[in-house]
Formats: sequence, structure tokens, C-alpha cells
Amino acid sequence: MAGVSDIRQRFDALRQADPADPAELDALWADLATADVEEILGPWRGGDFATGHVASAVLEKVRWHGKRFDSPLAAVPLVCRADDGRLYSNKEAGGGGEASLWPVGFRGEVTATMVYDRLPVLDHFKKVDDDTLMGIMNGKLEAAFGVKDLYYFWLERDS
Repeated sequence: MAGVSDIRQRFDALRQADPADPAELDALWADLATADVEEILGPWRGGDFATGHVASAVLEKVRWHGKRFDSPLAAVPLVCRADDGRLYSNKEAGGGGEASLWPVGFRGEVTATMVYDRLPVLDHFKKVDDDTLMGIMNGKLEAAFGVKDLYYFWLERDS
């Protein structure tokens, strides 16, 4: 596994890259520590890596702010910003539901994963550091977004 400062530098460089290379994102993912469900509970603000994925435009349109994990069985995948500035769970854009958190195997490792209630989609999480996560949206993305490509995003703790 790469050193902490090397990981942070690579993460920051990919976050700034336009476009971000999915092969480099996959290499970074491989070097990150897995996350436990309990350690990622709480509110998170998010963004994505510039890979050109259609989900990026969808999330921008709904004014996605981030995710909130209240408990393992109460996860809010689409915390969005309303016109008046308040944050709310956008169940409509999230396929009509919310989500839960489970330890799930992905690429040979078990890591915290958000399982959507009504979409055939999984968001896997690994740790950049204690306050930053990298996520990969996986599953039947063609059903959700009309594309098969993985969606790469990040979350930072939101106070």
C-alpha cells in the first residue's frame, strides 16, 4: 500500500484532473484502505471525478450536496439543496427510495457499501483518510443511467 501523503497527493491530483483517467482512479482505489460501516456514519458532502459519466450531469441538475448515513439501515444517497438553501433527501431522483449500508465484497475486498433501496446500484467506499472517502458506483448502471461505465466520486465529512 502506498504512503498516506502519496495517496492524498494522487487523490487531489485526480480530483483536479479534467479529464480524470479511470485507470488512474482504479489504481488509486487499489491502494486505499477499506472502510467499515460504523466509521462512515454521519453527513458527507460530495463531488465527482471528471470522467464524463452521465451521472455527473444528473447530480448537478438535482443540486446534489452529498450523502448522509444516519445508521446502517438509514442511508440517504441523494442529499440535495433546495431553492431556499435547505438540504433534503431527493427520493424522486434516487429511484424512489433511500438506502442502507453493508459490508460487501468488491474487487476482492470487503468494504462499506451503500445498497440503494429501489435501484440495482451499489456505492462502494474506501478511505483516503478519516474525513475523505472515494466511492465507486457499481451495479446495473445501464438501468439507472443508460451507461455501463463505473461512476467515480468522493465524499468529505460535512459538519
